[in-house]
Amino acid sequence: MIQSASNFHVAIIMDGNGRWATQRGLARSEGHRAGAEAIRRVVRAAPLLGVRILTLYAFSGSNWGRPASEVMELMRLFECFFRAERAEWHAQGVSARAVGRRDRLPTRLLKAIEEAEEATRGGDRLRLRFAIDYSGQDVIVEAARRLQEVRVPDREAFSRLLAEAAHSSLEDATVDLLVRTGGEHRLSDFLLWELAYTELYFTSCLWPDFAVKDLEAALADFRSRERRYGRVPEHIAV
Repeated sequence: MIQSASNFHVAIIMDGNGRWATQRGLARSEGHRAGAEAIRRVVRAAPLLGVRILTLYAFSGSNWGRPASEVMELMRLFECFFRAERAEWHAQGVSARAVGRRDRLPTRLLKAIEEAEEATRGGDRLRLRFAIDYSGQDVIVEAARRLQEVRVPDREAFSRLLAEAAHSSLEDATVDLLVRTGGEHRLSDFLLWELAYTELYFTSCLWPDFAVKDLEAALADFRSRERRYGRVPEHIAV
């Protein structure tokens, strides 16, 4: 089926902040700040381009292994970002949410997330999800542990348990398009269950340089594809 409808769920692995800064002789923290500007651009444009749900991979469970100074800077940046953006998200009709673990996040960041979630709860133009301290493998393990308590263990039940483990919702479980910037071609432990039939789009553009035209190009490529979900193409007679 060629994609023509709107209301897509787009997920983005925002890769390349550090390299962007290094190429310019700047501290890596400057790359992360430039990446925040790219987020603002994409969030404003997404609803106009038919995106209904936007999931951004901001900090993986493995990222705790980075230098402590960089991790602390990222946590401060996340906190400031959630506090600074929540009024605009509310005005834009954006409902913001963090998915992933919450028990390891700094108290101030967790408070900023919860306040932003509450302030934007009624947004209905775009569901904006930030994956922070997220690991697809860990979420699957936790859902499998909880599956023992389910009377009828099927795919829907497992998807629901995955959503609960990640502080998400079942209606956000299907991803239509995954975009990865920065030139790498891997999933990096992101939404492993949810990406089962997702279309993948890779670009060498570093995340801070990612512009509206780049999102438009990714969506145009996506709309040109035929998604068969294991079936034969529609034009082939059986």
